[in-house]
Amino acid sequence: MSDNTKITVERTIDAPVDAVFEILSNPQRHQELDGSGFIRSVDHADRIQKVGEVFTMNMQGEHMGGEYKTDNHVSGFAKDKLLAWKTAPAGTEPPGWEWLWELESQGPNETLVRHTYDWSKVTDKKLLEKVKFPLVSKDELSDTLARLATATSA
Repeated sequence: MSDNTKITVERTIDAPVDAVFEILSNPQRHQELDGSGFIRSVDHADRIQKVGEVFTMNMQGEHMGGEYKTDNHVSGFAKDKLLAWKTAPAGTEPPGWEWLWELESQGPNETLVRHTYDWSKVTDKKLLEKVKFPLVSKDELSDTLARLATATSA
């Protein structure tokens, strides 16, 4: 599903929902999952356990002139069901884009994973001119799901 302010991809992964959630809730694993290639490493992060937590990532992308850091503000958390965070340049408040992971158990060893990149709440006109949304394509999001499938089978 896509519209002009959000992209959603989904895939059934051959792993129990708790195993998928275990990987997604660990920011140390996000670089290996990143289909966009922007994530370089974790700057500061613990396992995600509740809404309100913040984890910081080292990133790289021409859209930001090279290397930069992001603070990711956890905006959704339901164990084995939902993880979401709003991303912002380090030290700033989130300007309106969010990453959502929704998990649905399809039995003991299968999980439907829905991954959404939503920039519908970005209202800063200067930011919208500078950053050409979507920064991450549907194919890159699908690649992230493929990487997650590989990570769960390792």
